[in-house]
Amino acid sequence: MPAQPPPGTPSPAPRGLHVAVHDVTPAHLPRLERIDGQLQRLGIGSRYTMLVVPDFHRRAALAGSGEFLRWLRARADAGVEMLLHGYYHVDESEHPGARERWKARAMTAREGEFLGLGREEATRRLLEGRRQVEDAVGHAVDGFVAPAWLYGPGARAALRETGFKIAEDHWSVWSPLDGRTLLRSPIVSWASRTPARLASSVLWSRIATLALRPLRTVRVGLHPLDADHEALVRETDRVITAFSRNRRPILLHDLL
Repeated sequence: MPAQPPPGTPSPAPRGLHVAVHDVTPAHLPRLERIDGQLQRLGIGSRYTMLVVPDFHRRAALAGSGEFLRWLRARADAGVEMLLHGYYHVDESEHPGARERWKARAMTAREGEFLGLGREEATRRLLEGRRQVEDAVGHAVDGFVAPAWLYGPGARAALRETGFKIAEDHWSVWSPLDGRTLLRSPIVSWASRTPARLASSVLWSRIATLALRPLRTVRVGLHPLDADHEALVRETDRVITAFSRNRRPILLHDLL
């Protein structure tokens, strides 16, 4: 019989799987419906996160999109976690540093909106974006994920000042309020802009299902365009099924 822990020893945190759906916008409603159906089929239910963009690429504003707003609020009412995901999801900044220019070019297709924003403009977009998403879903929104997971100094300062409780990047989840790291775990996601990116991201996900197995909590990020590729749907099915073994679906707020 295994030895019992001493009385008063805290139980280890349950093993978790966090799934986030990026780029939640009226422009992608049919794709988002397919992904939601996939997550229901895989047993995730409503225990996942939607990252909502107030005005995707300046041409898909939340306001005035009745069908999408009804669908989005129904998902929020069912328990799906809603976070703010940029404002326009397009990078219009000039990047003076070589490292920032490389990030803006190589790590995303000019969608790293919050990489080059100053504190004042980042603050404005965070506050207005939060207001719009809260109006849309009818629930408080206190989490933020930057497009392409790219944050510049202005964005980080603005997050601290605007009261957001939770944020994430490629490698971790943290609290902007006090700087605490809430979780260290690389995110598993896919890129489908080119055949080479698709192939390399599938290779990474195959490696990740083995390499990340010892981690107590793992993270998966889905994008609407993933639903357009049958091979990616099969691969995301495989990864979520593999990570679901001995793990329960969690929300980012479960980490607070």
